[in-house]
Amino acid sequence: MTSATSRLSDLLRAAAALTACLIVGASGTAYAAAPADASPSVRVNYRDLNLATEQGTQALYGRIVSAAHKVCAPRDIRILVEVTAAQSCEAQAIEQAVRAVNSPRLAAAHLAHQRQG
Repeated sequence: MTSATSRLSDLLRAAAALTACLIVGASGTAYAAAPADASPSVRVNYRDLNLATEQGTQALYGRIVSAAHKVCAPRDIRILVEVTAAQSCEAQAIEQAVRAVNSPRLAAAHLAHQRQG
């Protein structure tokens, strides 16, 4: 297996871990728990945010995007397959995190960002 193929596999596994393990608790923290294969994970805390406001919703969306970017970052941006896999990983992780929070405002913010490109 080449290093690019191996990295692609790692990125897809990280996306799956972040996607599958994002849990939103009543405490106001979103978790991406590491599965047995120790894929990267990030905890996104939002208990300090009011999701009933546009400002709070945008702040949480920014935190989710930032966490996905950290978890899914390619090792080498010169390798196109890694960059493409990282972009796919980020998109999947963001989509799942938005769904897990179950906030209509957050879903609308995500849809607006997708339309902007």
